[in-house]
Amino acid sequence: MKAFVTGGAGFVGSNLVDRLLKLGHSVVAFDNLATGHERFLREALASPRGRLVRGDLLNDKLLTDAMGGSDCVFHLAANADVRHGLEHTRKDVDQNILATFNVLEAMRANGIRRLAFSSTGSIYGEPAVFPTPEIAPFPIQTSLYGASKLAAEGLIHAYAEGFGWETYIFRFVSILGERYSHGHVFDFYGSLRRDPRELQVLGDGHQRKSYLYVQDCLDAILLAMEKAADKVNVFNLGTNEHCEVRDSVNWICRRLGLDPKLTFTGGQRGWIGDSPFIFLDCRRIRDLGWTPSLTIEQAVIRTVDYLKANAWLLETRS
Repeated sequence: MKAFVTGGAGFVGSNLVDRLLKLGHSVVAFDNLATGHERFLREALASPRGRLVRGDLLNDKLLTDAMGGSDCVFHLAANADVRHGLEHTRKDVDQNILATFNVLEAMRANGIRRLAFSSTGSIYGEPAVFPTPEIAPFPIQTSLYGASKLAAEGLIHAYAEGFGWETYIFRFVSILGERYSHGHVFDFYGSLRRDPRELQVLGDGHQRKSYLYVQDCLDAILLAMEKAADKVNVFNLGTNEHCEVRDSVNWICRRLGLDPKLTFTGGQRGWIGDSPFIFLDCRRIRDLGWTPSLTIEQAVIRTVDYLKANAWLLETRS
């Protein structure tokens, strides 16, 4: 098939581009390179079946033209800045809601009927049920990011019902692994690189989080698209475990051979919208035969090793 990947030069997107090419597909990566890196696509662009279109999803004409001839769309591009969402309130609307609308309209204009969408476990807010299943009732939204992703899901549901499309919505926990460039492991590693003697942790460190290795995430996405065929297919993606932030700090420090002084800002949350407990029920995807290959600890360690070997990535973010 010919696949179209939004956010194709980003962390998850570039790994997906590589995977699709290895499976023999042709791929167009669409990215404005605001947070993505063309360097991630070096191997992909060496293939005659790989192409990068630099552009913004808010440019609907460029998007529609670039998507022409595609068989399937993987919509991964988004503003994922949960922590600072209240400082730029329009960004989630533009990059997560309006951008998704433009993707759907470009699909409609090109006659494309198959979509995979990267949503988030953040849409559950602070649920009352753990592990949290896909059918859990939605509480009050606690972040603009989660609210915008939920709105995007609503648009996708409506287009799927209205036009008979086949859509796949994946509610991720935080993803780790090669090319990781945003999140707490990145921040902790960067802080320790600057000053290995001390590390500040937002919150009390007892926040319970779930993480998933990027290649396990891609395995789940591709398996679901192979085996599930409803109009709207919704899957939680995560492991059957969670950890405290203090655990991940200890794993990172041990891998780096450091013993810094830890200071905590206190409170259950690191920032407004930071859920103190994220743990998703993933039985639906596991029932299709998927099992993650790495534990959370192994994924954290692999991420630290990647960051150590790719200092350029931290330098571009500094």
